[in-house]
Amino acid sequence: MALPHPAPLRHPTALESGATKASPTSFPKDRIKILLLEGVHPRGADILRAEGFHVECHAKALEGDALLRAASDAHVIGIRSKTTITPEVLAAAPRLLTIGCFCIGTNQVCTREACDRGIPVFNSPFSNTRSVAELTIAEVISLNRSLVEKSVGLHRGDWDKSATGAHEIRGRTLGIVGYGHIGSQVSVLAEAMGMRVLFYDVVPKLALGNAKQVRTLGELLAESDTVTLHVPATSSTDNLIGRGQIAQMRPGAFLINNARGTVVDLDALADGLRSGRIAGAALDVFPVEPAGKGDSFVSPVQGLKNVILTPHIGGSTEEAQESIAVDVVGKLARFVNNGSTTGSVNVPEVDLPEQVRTDGQIEHRTHRILHFHRNVPGVLGHINAITAELGVNVNAQYLRTNEQIGYVVLDVDPSDAPSLDDRLRTVSDTIRVRALW
Repeated sequence: MALPHPAPLRHPTALESGATKASPTSFPKDRIKILLLEGVHPRGADILRAEGFHVECHAKALEGDALLRAASDAHVIGIRSKTTITPEVLAAAPRLLTIGCFCIGTNQVCTREACDRGIPVFNSPFSNTRSVAELTIAEVISLNRSLVEKSVGLHRGDWDKSATGAHEIRGRTLGIVGYGHIGSQVSVLAEAMGMRVLFYDVVPKLALGNAKQVRTLGELLAESDTVTLHVPATSSTDNLIGRGQIAQMRPGAFLINNARGTVVDLDALADGLRSGRIAGAALDVFPVEPAGKGDSFVSPVQGLKNVILTPHIGGSTEEAQESIAVDVVGKLARFVNNGSTTGSVNVPEVDLPEQVRTDGQIEHRTHRILHFHRNVPGVLGHINAITAELGVNVNAQYLRTNEQIGYVVLDVDPSDAPSLDDRLRTVSDTIRVRALW
């Protein structure tokens, strides 16, 4: 089975693979350990194993000492939303080359610390968009028709055909907070079903269809029959919906949160539901979530009328999980294979070609040196001085920086690579050097 971004695998140097010798040597693929946690879709492991990697899979998240032990000899770690990669975990994983988040968010990883260590973090920002959008629309309809309550009643034997409080969604107003990939997709689906769509975002966005951007969150809350949240977890979105915002909502409105658990103050929401200020809610995410199946769940909104609770399944469709797996393993493998950081959320993005140069019609494979360094003046000049001093034939050079680090890539003739690799490790402010033979 081919990788989504096929590239012949070159191996980490002996130093990066945990060996004691600093000189670069080939490292067997089956000793490159890839740790996949939290039930990542098996397609991802299948692709990686077909390439010859050693892949270990765990159905649940790991934490504490168990995570530190598992990460201690890992070259690649893949997680979803429950595993937290802290500075302590990064410090305990000296061989770690890259991290894959098999989801949209990356707030479960200390991305800045990973950047400081030259460890790219990849995610899949688009692959589960449709699945989350469809769940949201289903919840809009379910809340307006009290479907869960009606179903539970009928299971008890209660026959209640009353139309009181039940509404068509056609003609009603949907307020979308966060008009990114998911929010805009919800907008399209809602409008196709006849809803009026308002949205609020912190930056100007191109409205799709007849959707209208409003200037303030308060304006959106006051005008919407249903409010749905699609924002990331940041300091500015922590308790974005609290008592003050619930008081601003239209009486009898509904609230949907399929974004992040920290966005809604659940105690305030519970009070709003009990008082009747809020007619119902649908929550797929929570401030504290169980690590896996079988673990207990407790929430202030349990047992309340017309409340739909789902266990963080917004992106949990077979289609979305397979798409995410293929997307993320492609990015991880491409970085290990040839050093490309395209799609990384924390290090400079460099899209690299194959390690081949052509003389006439003859192709020659180059050796590639990957150099992460602190973004301070003089590093590139030092690197270029070393290549000149050694008489290295540089076939190509690539450089990108962000505020923290720089990433320079050198494609050189094979005969020049070992000496250059050794010398670049001595450059001041070097974070990490990796050689691809």
